[in-house]
Amino acid sequence: MYSDDFYYTKDHEWVKIKGDKGIVGITDFAQKQLGDVVYVEFPKIGAQLEFHQSLGVIESVKAVSDIYSPISGEVIKINEELNNSPELLNEDPHGKGWIIHLKIKDKEELEKLMSASEYEKFLEGLEE
Repeated sequence: MYSDDFYYTKDHEWVKIKGDKGIVGITDFAQKQLGDVVYVEFPKIGAQLEFHQSLGVIESVKAVSDIYSPISGEVIKINEELNNSPELLNEDPHGKGWIIHLKIKDKEELEKLMSASEYEKFLEGLEE
């Protein structure tokens, strides 16, 4: 279910690494918990984010939730499509529903994150 080329957090964010950049989003589990997403608040391009720092907010019909950066880095791109189509987070959370791109500061932080199989085991513990 979850892609092996992503890293995952206990807060249900993912990061996909491409060279010295990371693409960040929320997991399918997170979007299901949130319900229909109606608004996404982004950080500014150029913002310096630390590991596990709030990078923005997702508002859904059920709740308002912080999004945490899975890795430290500089925001270099935001998914502007989410301004007009926040439902992309529900429809394609691991693809078109990405939230930001970061220039990674410290790849060693990836060791603090979970692989796909570790994340799936973590989810099993939540569903019991």
